[in-house]
Amino acid sequence: MNRRRRVYEGKAKILYEGPEPGTLVQHFKDDATAFNKRKHEVVDGKGVLNNRISEYIFTQLGEIGIPTHFLRRLNMREQLIREVEIIPLEVVVRNIAAGSIAKRLGIEEGTPLSRSIVEFYYKKDELDDPLVSEEHITAFGWAAPPELDDIMSLSIRINDFLCGLFLGVGIRLVDFKIEFGRLYENDMMRIVLADEISPDSCRLWDRETDEKMDKDRFRRDMGGMLEAYHEVARRLGVLTENENVSQGTGPVLVKD
Repeated sequence: MNRRRRVYEGKAKILYEGPEPGTLVQHFKDDATAFNKRKHEVVDGKGVLNNRISEYIFTQLGEIGIPTHFLRRLNMREQLIREVEIIPLEVVVRNIAAGSIAKRLGIEEGTPLSRSIVEFYYKKDELDDPLVSEEHITAFGWAAPPELDDIMSLSIRINDFLCGLFLGVGIRLVDFKIEFGRLYENDMMRIVLADEISPDSCRLWDRETDEKMDKDRFRRDMGGMLEAYHEVARRLGVLTENENVSQGTGPVLVKD
């Protein structure tokens, strides 16, 4: 069996060289991490659920014209993606006060915001991903003003679509984190959505009960994380009732 070259490994995913130039294989791990990996567990099957949920969401976004790095799902744990130059920013879109913004500004968690807020965080684990302004981003060259305009516009469009998507299955989209990259095609460059969108990167609350259906169940020692992710996948229609997600712990190679 041929082994693919590992390009990068993060907290929840591994990138391998792809079968064609300009492509990568994105492998979803079962690792659950919080507080920059100061808290870490392996949750059997989490990677399978995140792969399927992210595939579904990226496909839906592509159909409404949002450019992304996603090409297709390869198997239970892997996707084929375009290779992009990641912009070192985490873009957080907030619709309801929760998590760090509630603590930072003394707002009661669960307070609806009068308008959606877009925040930028510099991707630097050793600095705990600090909150930064547009002035910081352009002054330090992390992104140019036209790129920031594209990022802002895409983030608002993604938020509008996802709010409706989740509301349609009885889930409130509290906030979410996304990343963007530069995709180079011949002499052209464009900003595209990258990374993943899953319960790892979103706060999702049940519309009726406000029950948490995301990684806060792990962060806050609530238990039931895998069951919550499975329920999100079930509501979105990406998993059958008895489909087994607890399989395949190692990298699964692409079958060309």
